[in-house]
Amino acid sequence: MTKNDDRDFAPNFAEKIEVGIISKLVKNLLKIKNPDNMIKQAQDGGLKKTLGAFDLIILGVGAIIGSGIFTVAGIAAIESGPSLVISMILASLACVFSALCYSEFAAMIPASGGAYTYTYATMGEFMAWIIGWVLMLEYLVGYIAVVSAWSGYFMQFIKGFSFLPQWLTNPPVYLIHDYSTLVKDGVDIATQVPHFLGIPICVNIPGILISIFIIATLIKGMQESKNMTGILVVIKIAVVAAFVITGFFYIKPENWTPFMPNGFSGMFASAFTIFFAYIGFDAIATAAEETKNPQKNLPIGIIGSLIVCTICYVLVALVLTGMVPLSAIDTQAPIASAMAMVGQNWVAGFISIGALTGLTSVLLVLMLAGTRILFSMSRDNFLPKVFQKVHPKYQTPHVLTYMVGAICIIGSLFLDIQKAADLVNFGAVAAFIVVCVAILILRKTDPNRHRPFKVPCCPYFPILGILCCGGLMLYSMSLKKLSTILFVVWVLIGIVFYSVYSYKQQRKAELETIGENNV
Repeated sequence: MTKNDDRDFAPNFAEKIEVGIISKLVKNLLKIKNPDNMIKQAQDGGLKKTLGAFDLIILGVGAIIGSGIFTVAGIAAIESGPSLVISMILASLACVFSALCYSEFAAMIPASGGAYTYTYATMGEFMAWIIGWVLMLEYLVGYIAVVSAWSGYFMQFIKGFSFLPQWLTNPPVYLIHDYSTLVKDGVDIATQVPHFLGIPICVNIPGILISIFIIATLIKGMQESKNMTGILVVIKIAVVAAFVITGFFYIKPENWTPFMPNGFSGMFASAFTIFFAYIGFDAIATAAEETKNPQKNLPIGIIGSLIVCTICYVLVALVLTGMVPLSAIDTQAPIASAMAMVGQNWVAGFISIGALTGLTSVLLVLMLAGTRILFSMSRDNFLPKVFQKVHPKYQTPHVLTYMVGAICIIGSLFLDIQKAADLVNFGAVAAFIVVCVAILILRKTDPNRHRPFKVPCCPYFPILGILCCGGLMLYSMSLKKLSTILFVVWVLIGIVFYSVYSYKQQRKAELETIGENNV
């Protein structure tokens, strides 16, 4: 070989090495997990199977009907007027396409993890990590937002008891997180609370106490959790029924005209707002490993809970807009306020109790979903193995539940509820889009796989789901610029964590598997 050949060989050899490394990297990032292995792993996972179809519907209703029906309905009504009823149906239809895709996956791959698991089976390791990371945002930050709202409703509730001491009903502001803003009666009270790096810190004692209760309930077991959720859901449905039945006698048809005071734009804007009142049905899929006969029961639970909630929402919208003129609707507590306006104070009080129970059931399901997502990610070697530990008596992931509970309690001291809600919305919509895309991919790559439930009119329904949720995300990004930046920062942090820790753990696990197979 001549000297010139040596000079030619060196860069060519380096290029081949570089191309080989890049090719291997891409291959690892796109490495999918076989659905059959997922199902087997789920069967050997050690989680106790206690949930039937009715239990899943209860969990779904518990997750969906929360602050949305008690607060967001008022905001949406101002945007659309009586056409809020149509907005409710439009938002429900936007969710239906994604719910059908979730149902097909849940029946086909009954393993914990929801959208994270489905992404791993279709788009590969890297996208699975990103979606898991985004789902952490949806469930854990969502919990923080709801627990702040719970504290606000609780303080409003106990203020109605005049015999209670003032130190309990009106504590210092830094001992209770104001669930809306740190501005009260036109006065900025942020200056009255301690700050850390310029961030106001509210201890949120009611939120801490309810979080401890939620943690204890989830560790005790799924049976106890579903029983508690069932009781809370019954109370919520009773509250909705009391409002609809009582309010029916106070409806004035003239309040329904004009039907669309802000035109079609107002009706569609209201649909975007109310869409977030339906988020929660996806949490059902994360409990797949604790479901009896998941192939049948998971689709029933997902679609059934969405139908029940849509009926409740439409009835509430009809009565609310018929009872109260548009200019008089209270955006903070529209349902309770409507009852108080017609002199039905006992119903208004009952609704306040319903708001508390509604938020409690949402807290229970959000923390449940968050722990099951992390449990699946730990089992796939993205997170430390200690998170896979299951309680020897209760058969629940107790280590994860303690950790998630601690994160939620600490986060509730700092995070602003409005920013938290916006971040949750971005996370949920991103997961919905990915699940719809994943259905289309798996229909092409694995068309012969047994599907106990199939999305009808495929590929049109999944495409409609992508378009609805994609439009919603673009619409939100144009309005919520700061929240958009925070969401992007969260995704970038996830990419860094994957590069520094999770990618290496995956390769280490692969080497260990090869070594075990060679023994």
